[in-house]
Amino acid sequence: MSQSSTVLTSKGFDRSSHMKSGFWLVAIGAALWGADPLFRIILLKSFTSTQIVLMEHVLLFIALAPVLWKHREELKAVRLRQILAILFVSWGGSALASVIFTMALSNGDLNAVLLLQKLQPLVAIILARVILKEMLPRNFGILIVVALFGTYLLTFGWSLPFGHVNDFVHVGSLLALGAAVLWGGSTVMGSYLLRSMKYETVTSLRFMVALPLLIVLTSVEHAPWNMPAGTWAGAAVIINLLLQALLPGLLSLLLYYKGLSTTKASYATMAELSFPMVGVVINWIAFQQIVTVAQLTGFMLIWITLFMISRQQKKLIGSMSILSLTQAKSRRCFCISDLAFYV
Repeated sequence: MSQSSTVLTSKGFDRSSHMKSGFWLVAIGAALWGADPLFRIILLKSFTSTQIVLMEHVLLFIALAPVLWKHREELKAVRLRQILAILFVSWGGSALASVIFTMALSNGDLNAVLLLQKLQPLVAIILARVILKEMLPRNFGILIVVALFGTYLLTFGWSLPFGHVNDFVHVGSLLALGAAVLWGGSTVMGSYLLRSMKYETVTSLRFMVALPLLIVLTSVEHAPWNMPAGTWAGAAVIINLLLQALLPGLLSLLLYYKGLSTTKASYATMAELSFPMVGVVINWIAFQQIVTVAQLTGFMLIWITLFMISRQQKKLIGSMSILSLTQAKSRRCFCISDLAFYV
């Protein structure tokens, strides 16, 4: 094999390795979201959800401002489509989705709201097909059904989630569907942005652009800021706020967007199902909530689905690498024949 072919093969292997690891980076980033209750439970004793999210974004703004400044050259090439995608990710996926989902929980049947929110992967897959023109592998539909059934078992066990069909025809249900669309769309729009931006830039913009909207939402809420009295209580709140911002916030999204940069949105949204799995484990270990047989079954179904999707992506990437190498060799032979013609 010639030196140029060896270099090309090495580059294709490196690219393939990055793409294979990207799926699991998305899964790890989403899994860190499951640690959110560990820190949020103390903060909710003193602040509202909107106040907590605002403080997190302020801390992340301070942390990521130097990163965005370093990559400021990328912002010069931003066009209207990228701006709209950034607004969708930051305002829709980061701020509004959380707010309307919280409203849904207080305005409808809890089980119906949770079940409708599980439609998020389907929304992301449909949008990825329509907007990003992603081709889905065979048996992907079956894997989606298995994963959704596993998520259902994690949430509801073997029982039915509702008593009457009217539970779904409710304002809370519409809000839950809206949250699912925003979160699913955020995955697709993030994937679109990563085609022209680095993952650090997208992460920075997600937090920073959401700040003005969160300030407005907090102001409209008119809730008092209740910092707990006492040195130890105040220190506990500050430490939890920092950990909340850095782990489920900053680190999770850096891993998530780095993985998303080499992973199809339709694959990534399935990897995000690691979030409810870790949430169940955290509740079991930290809050002594018993894990049922149904939840263990759902846990296994989701992990099997993630493993199968990862293998399918590996095969797809391998085929793409072989095709790229074949095309490169064809171009090389064409150039040699052209040279011989001119000589």
